[in-house]
Amino acid sequence: MKHLLAGLMAACSLVAAGHALAAEFKPAVIFDLGGKFDKSFNEAAFNGAERFKQETGVEYREFEMQNETQREQVLRRFARDGHSPIIGVGFAQQAAMENVAKEYPDLQFAIIDTVVDRPNVRSILFKEEEGSYLVGMLAALKSETGTVGFVGGMDIPLIRNFACGYKGGVMAAKSDAKYLENMTGTTAAAWNDPVRGGELARSQMDQGADVVFHAAGATGIGVLQAVADAGKLGIGVDSNQNMLHPGKVLTSMVKRVDNAVYQAFKDAQGGQWTAGTQTLGLKEDGVGYAMDDNNKDLITPEMTAAVEKAKADIIAGTIQVHNFNTDNACPY
Repeated sequence: MKHLLAGLMAACSLVAAGHALAAEFKPAVIFDLGGKFDKSFNEAAFNGAERFKQETGVEYREFEMQNETQREQVLRRFARDGHSPIIGVGFAQQAAMENVAKEYPDLQFAIIDTVVDRPNVRSILFKEEEGSYLVGMLAALKSETGTVGFVGGMDIPLIRNFACGYKGGVMAAKSDAKYLENMTGTTAAAWNDPVRGGELARSQMDQGADVVFHAAGATGIGVLQAVADAGKLGIGVDSNQNMLHPGKVLTSMVKRVDNAVYQAFKDAQGGQWTAGTQTLGLKEDGVGYAMDDNNKDLITPEMTAAVEKAKADIIAGTIQVHNFNTDNACPY
């Protein structure tokens, strides 16, 4: 009888192990407000997930957030269904992930743009200030009026970091430049208000700005439209937005959220998953500026040489770009 029970227990263990293995890799991604086709932050994440699917043939589950109350509900539902890894796109999913990751310690989670200090969570941060510094240099070097602008989305330290890096690059390239800055709002609605984005851009152009950089999610679509309509130049963010208004977008500060999502899926699939915090800057190809056929005629060889030298100096540590998040201040 003992042998029979031992055999049954062993068989059950094998079955359970088989179920655990089968459930081990079921990737999922939860997009933040603005949706996966915001042509910016969420879309970068979507592109990374799609690249993984096309390369591997493995499907992933997804959800586009419609309101704030869905965050924890959706994350918990995905976890309950055994999805792993689950990637939360955006800092606003922090509280939900802290709760759910604690409840499901055997699942893998990743979050972008904030830190969740749990042993089963990969937190992915970017050095937005470094990429923004480079596009700030390009803005100042290209400006004919000597005045450049910045339109942020929600007024939070993350977006202040974009602004501060950008201002640093502007002042490094042209110390007497005039710098204008506006934030769209203080709630999540600030990410999805292109009308307001256009209004802020026009206000800055009325004050002389002829290059305007946005870090505002879908709100930034209105910024780029207003700037293009006025015959001025915009700068895109997160995804390469040069093609939205060819010849009217100077460049885009790309944030390689696509690479981060793709790599998280690949690592989990290949048994190479690691938790902890990753910080991706110029050195890691986590941020940069976009060059393609849509903007190649806007940027001179001299501008390219200047910004590439700055890029090399930042990577080498010769230039230290201030991170707003370290002290909630911008020294430029």
